[in-house]
Amino acid sequence: MKFTKLHSLGNDFIVIFGDAPAGHPPEELARKICDRHTGAGGDGLLLISIMSRDESRVGFRIFNADGTEAEISGNGLRCAAAFLYHHKELHGPRVLFETTAGERACQLLEASGKRFFFQVEMGTPRFSSDAIPFDDGSFHERIVDYPLNIQQKVFAITCVNVGNPQCNIFVERFFPPRIVWNQVGQQIESHPFFPHRTNVQFIRVINRQEIEVLFWERGVGETLSSGSGSCAAAVASILKGLTDRKVKVWTSLGSLLVEWEKDKIFQSGPAEVVFDGDYLT
Repeated sequence: MKFTKLHSLGNDFIVIFGDAPAGHPPEELARKICDRHTGAGGDGLLLISIMSRDESRVGFRIFNADGTEAEISGNGLRCAAAFLYHHKELHGPRVLFETTAGERACQLLEASGKRFFFQVEMGTPRFSSDAIPFDDGSFHERIVDYPLNIQQKVFAITCVNVGNPQCNIFVERFFPPRIVWNQVGQQIESHPFFPHRTNVQFIRVINRQEIEVLFWERGVGETLSSGSGSCAAAVASILKGLTDRKVKVWTSLGSLLVEWEKDKIFQSGPAEVVFDGDYLT
């Protein structure tokens, strides 16, 4: 089975063109091929297929490393687009992805060798407890600085859905030991108030144009970056009045640009091809 590995600022994906091979359910395949010891290694598996070459319309499914299917991934969309251009499956500057969260347009801004730079339209953020979803027994139009108890501590969380559920925590400085924020992220991910689990961001505001973020991804764990998580972190910062509506998001391996224009979120960032391979199923 042919595959390509790509990454966006360290958030890495295995991309397969078409469906998973017969007899290999994608959930099972994701767990095996994403394993960093016995597989190719990755945060997720992307299955992409051409629906219409004339319209540059492409089907997109994403499975986390634990085999669960996610709705969307900003970094995953850019990696999928980079795959298509790297293998010359498409030639126009725009790709329209069909995801379970809806259509997402991806615009090629720059290409240099195996490195590509795209702007992705990430949809309209939603804030109600039903939309996230978040269920503490009451309806909330917005969840801003909600007091959530974790490890006998109270964390003020701000939640948003950007195609998938996101929980944001603002900090003045990052937790010194990695194990501390990893434990908090893991417990929030599976907190009973989040019926579909949730992604978690730890955000430090640098100034009104820049934030720094650590990511705990649902179904994956700690990740070096997250496209949808970066969008959620920026939107939460804007929602709380801490930044302007154009935010540079610093991750462990570089930055993404998030812009909230009227009702739409746009994200610009890189995607890079790592290698092509043949997985022996």
